[in-house]
Amino acid sequence: MEFKRARRPEQVEQRRRTILDAACAMLRERPVADISLRELSDRVGLAKSNVLRYFDSREAIFLEVLDQEWGAWLDELEGELAPGAADAVGTATAVATTLLGRPLLCELVSGMAGVLERNIRVDFARVVKRRAAEHRGRLADLVRAAVPVLDEAAAHHFAGVVVVMTAGLWPHANPTDAVAQVIRELGGPPAGELVREGLTEGLVNHLVGLVARS
Repeated sequence: MEFKRARRPEQVEQRRRTILDAACAMLRERPVADISLRELSDRVGLAKSNVLRYFDSREAIFLEVLDQEWGAWLDELEGELAPGAADAVGTATAVATTLLGRPLLCELVSGMAGVLERNIRVDFARVVKRRAAEHRGRLADLVRAAVPVLDEAAAHHFAGVVVVMTAGLWPHANPTDAVAQVIRELGGPPAGELVREGLTEGLVNHLVGLVARS
Protein backbone atom coordinates (compact mmCIF):
# COMPACT_ATOMS: atom_id res chain seq x y z
CA MET A 1 0.00 0.00 0.00
CA GLU A 2 1.42 3.39 -0.98
CA PHE A 3 1.58 5.74 1.98
CA LYS A 4 -0.06 9.12 1.58
CA ARG A 5 0.65 11.43 4.45
CA ALA A 6 -2.41 12.94 6.09
CA ARG A 7 -1.94 16.69 5.90
CA ARG A 8 -5.18 18.31 7.00
CA PRO A 9 -6.11 18.08 10.72
CA GLU A 10 -9.18 15.99 9.97
CA GLN A 11 -7.05 13.58 7.92
CA VAL A 12 -4.54 13.24 10.73
CA GLU A 13 -7.33 12.58 13.22
CA GLN A 14 -8.89 9.98 10.93
CA ARG A 15 -5.56 8.18 10.53
CA ARG A 16 -5.02 8.21 14.30
CA ARG A 17 -8.56 6.90 14.81
CA THR A 18 -7.90 4.05 12.39
CA ILE A 19 -4.77 3.05 14.28
CA LEU A 20 -6.55 3.19 17.65
CA ASP A 21 -9.47 1.13 16.34
CA ALA A 22 -7.05 -1.51 15.09
CA ALA A 23 -5.35 -1.57 18.49
CA CYS A 24 -8.71 -2.10 20.21
CA ALA A 25 -9.56 -4.95 17.83
CA MET A 26 -6.26 -6.69 18.52
CA LEU A 27 -6.70 -6.30 22.28
CA ARG A 28 -9.88 -8.37 21.98
CA GLU A 29 -7.77 -11.19 20.58
CA ARG A 30 -4.69 -11.26 22.84
CA PRO A 31 -2.94 -9.51 25.76
CA VAL A 32 -1.28 -6.18 25.13
CA ALA A 33 2.17 -7.62 25.85
CA ASP A 34 1.77 -10.00 22.89
CA ILE A 35 0.98 -7.30 20.30
CA SER A 36 3.96 -5.94 18.39
CA LEU A 37 4.14 -2.68 16.50
CA ARG A 38 4.77 -4.62 13.30
CA GLU A 39 1.59 -6.65 13.74
CA LEU A 40 -0.40 -3.53 14.51
CA SER A 41 1.06 -1.77 11.47
CA ASP A 42 0.15 -4.74 9.27
CA ARG A 43 -3.41 -4.66 10.60
CA VAL A 44 -3.70 -0.97 9.68
CA GLY A 45 -1.99 -1.46 6.34
CA LEU A 46 0.92 0.88 6.98
CA ALA A 47 4.64 0.51 7.51
CA LYS A 48 5.89 0.85 11.10
CA SER A 49 7.62 4.11 10.24
CA ASN A 50 4.35 5.53 8.98
CA VAL A 51 2.43 4.51 12.09
CA LEU A 52 5.11 6.29 14.11
CA ARG A 53 4.28 9.50 12.31
CA TYR A 54 1.07 9.60 14.37
CA PHE A 55 2.21 8.04 17.68
CA ASP A 56 5.62 8.03 19.35
CA SER A 57 5.64 4.29 20.02
CA ARG A 58 3.58 1.13 20.31
CA GLU A 59 3.13 1.92 23.99
CA ALA A 60 1.84 5.40 23.24
CA ILE A 61 -0.90 3.91 21.05
CA PHE A 62 -2.19 1.66 23.81
CA LEU A 63 -1.91 4.40 26.42
CA GLU A 64 -4.20 6.51 24.23
CA VAL A 65 -6.66 3.62 24.14
CA LEU A 66 -6.37 3.33 27.92
CA ASP A 67 -7.20 7.01 28.34
CA GLN A 68 -10.31 6.69 26.17
CA GLU A 69 -11.50 3.49 27.86
CA TRP A 70 -10.96 4.95 31.32
CA GLY A 71 -13.02 8.02 30.51
CA ALA A 72 -15.81 5.93 28.99
CA TRP A 73 -15.93 3.69 32.07
CA LEU A 74 -16.22 6.68 34.42
CA ASP A 75 -19.05 8.04 32.29
CA GLU A 76 -20.85 4.71 32.70
CA LEU A 77 -20.11 4.52 36.42
CA GLU A 78 -21.44 8.02 36.97
CA GLY A 79 -24.79 6.83 35.63
CA GLU A 80 -24.76 3.84 37.98
CA LEU A 81 -23.93 5.60 41.24
CA ALA A 82 -26.64 7.51 43.04
CA PRO A 83 -25.31 10.58 44.88
CA GLY A 84 -25.85 10.34 48.60
CA ALA A 85 -26.69 6.64 48.59
CA ALA A 86 -24.30 6.11 51.56
CA ASP A 87 -24.08 2.43 50.63
CA ALA A 88 -20.47 1.26 50.61
CA VAL A 89 -21.33 -2.28 49.53
CA GLY A 90 -23.48 -1.18 46.61
CA THR A 91 -20.99 1.46 45.52
CA ALA A 92 -18.00 -0.88 45.57
CA THR A 93 -20.00 -3.57 43.78
CA ALA A 94 -20.99 -1.11 41.05
CA VAL A 95 -17.36 -0.10 40.62
CA ALA A 96 -16.25 -3.72 40.26
CA THR A 97 -19.13 -4.79 38.02
CA THR A 98 -18.83 -1.93 35.54
CA LEU A 99 -15.04 -2.23 35.50
CA LEU A 100 -15.12 -5.97 34.77
CA GLY A 101 -17.60 -5.23 32.00
CA ARG A 102 -14.77 -3.44 30.17
CA PRO A 103 -12.08 -6.07 29.57
CA LEU A 104 -10.05 -3.74 27.32
CA LEU A 105 -9.71 -1.30 30.21
CA CYS A 106 -8.79 -4.07 32.66
CA GLU A 107 -6.17 -5.43 30.26
CA LEU A 108 -4.57 -2.02 29.76
CA VAL A 109 -4.64 -1.14 33.46
CA SER A 110 -2.91 -4.46 34.22
CA GLY A 111 -0.17 -3.67 31.71
CA MET A 112 0.22 0.03 32.44
CA ALA A 113 3.18 0.02 34.83
CA GLY A 114 4.97 -3.13 33.68
CA VAL A 115 4.58 -2.80 29.90
CA LEU A 116 3.11 0.43 28.60
CA GLU A 117 5.12 2.97 30.59
CA ARG A 118 8.47 1.39 29.65
CA ASN A 119 9.06 3.05 26.27
CA ILE A 120 7.73 6.59 26.39
CA ARG A 121 9.44 9.96 26.46
CA VAL A 122 9.42 12.23 29.50
CA ASP A 123 7.04 14.74 27.92
CA PHE A 124 4.52 12.04 27.07
CA ALA A 125 5.00 10.42 30.48
CA ARG A 126 3.90 13.72 32.02
CA VAL A 127 0.73 13.62 29.91
CA VAL A 128 0.06 9.99 30.82
CA LYS A 129 0.49 10.46 34.56
CA ARG A 130 -1.57 13.65 34.57
CA ARG A 131 -4.41 11.89 32.77
CA ALA A 132 -4.24 8.95 35.15
CA ALA A 133 -4.37 11.29 38.14
CA GLU A 134 -7.37 13.07 36.66
CA HIS A 135 -9.20 9.78 36.14
CA ARG A 136 -8.44 8.61 39.69
CA GLY A 137 -9.58 11.99 40.98
CA ARG A 138 -12.86 11.74 39.11
CA LEU A 139 -13.39 8.20 40.45
CA ALA A 140 -12.73 9.45 43.96
CA ASP A 141 -15.27 12.24 43.49
CA LEU A 142 -17.92 9.79 42.23
CA VAL A 143 -17.37 7.43 45.16
CA ARG A 144 -17.39 10.26 47.69
CA ALA A 145 -20.64 11.62 46.24
CA ALA A 146 -22.23 8.19 46.60
CA VAL A 147 -20.79 7.61 50.09
CA PRO A 148 -20.63 11.10 51.66
CA VAL A 149 -19.21 9.85 54.96
CA LEU A 150 -15.86 9.37 53.23
CA ASP A 151 -13.41 12.23 53.46
CA GLU A 152 -11.38 13.29 50.44
CA ALA A 153 -8.25 11.38 51.45
CA ALA A 154 -10.18 8.12 51.93
CA ALA A 155 -11.94 8.46 48.59
CA HIS A 156 -8.65 9.05 46.77
CA HIS A 157 -7.11 6.11 48.60
CA PHE A 158 -9.96 3.88 47.42
CA ALA A 159 -9.55 5.09 43.83
CA GLY A 160 -5.91 4.06 43.95
CA VAL A 161 -6.82 0.67 45.39
CA VAL A 162 -9.21 0.08 42.46
CA VAL A 163 -6.31 0.47 40.04
CA VAL A 164 -3.93 -1.69 42.06
CA MET A 165 -6.44 -4.53 42.58
CA THR A 166 -7.41 -4.54 38.92
CA ALA A 167 -3.78 -4.62 37.83
CA GLY A 168 -3.05 -7.48 40.21
CA LEU A 169 -6.08 -9.66 39.49
CA TRP A 170 -6.72 -9.24 35.78
CA PRO A 171 -3.69 -11.23 34.53
CA HIS A 172 -5.31 -14.28 36.14
CA ALA A 173 -8.52 -13.88 34.11
CA ASN A 174 -7.20 -15.62 30.99
CA PRO A 175 -4.89 -18.48 31.98
CA THR A 176 -3.21 -20.76 29.48
CA ASP A 177 -4.93 -24.04 28.67
CA ALA A 178 -2.46 -25.89 30.88
CA VAL A 179 -3.07 -23.65 33.89
CA ALA A 180 -6.85 -23.75 33.36
CA GLN A 181 -6.71 -27.55 33.35
CA VAL A 182 -4.76 -27.63 36.60
CA ILE A 183 -7.22 -25.22 38.23
CA ARG A 184 -10.06 -27.59 37.27
CA GLU A 185 -8.13 -30.58 38.61
CA LEU A 186 -7.67 -28.78 41.91
CA GLY A 187 -11.38 -28.04 42.10
CA GLY A 188 -10.97 -24.28 41.76
CA PRO A 189 -13.55 -21.99 40.18
CA PRO A 190 -13.17 -20.82 36.57
CA ALA A 191 -10.61 -18.05 36.22
CA GLY A 192 -13.17 -15.43 35.25
CA GLU A 193 -15.29 -16.18 38.30
CA LEU A 194 -12.24 -16.07 40.55
CA VAL A 195 -11.26 -12.62 39.27
CA ARG A 196 -14.83 -11.32 39.50
CA GLU A 197 -15.27 -12.49 43.08
CA GLY A 198 -11.80 -11.38 44.09
CA LEU A 199 -12.20 -7.86 42.75
CA THR A 200 -15.73 -7.42 44.04
CA GLU A 201 -15.03 -8.76 47.52
CA GLY A 202 -11.74 -6.93 47.72
CA LEU A 203 -13.25 -3.56 46.82
CA VAL A 204 -16.30 -4.06 49.04
CA ASN A 205 -14.19 -4.99 52.04
CA HIS A 206 -11.82 -2.10 51.47
CA LEU A 207 -14.55 0.52 51.09
CA VAL A 208 -16.52 -0.82 54.07
CA GLY A 209 -13.31 -0.60 56.10
CA LEU A 210 -12.72 3.00 55.02
CA VAL A 211 -16.29 3.90 55.96
CA ALA A 212 -15.88 2.25 59.36
CA ARG A 213 -12.71 4.23 60.01
CA SER A 214 -14.45 7.43 58.96
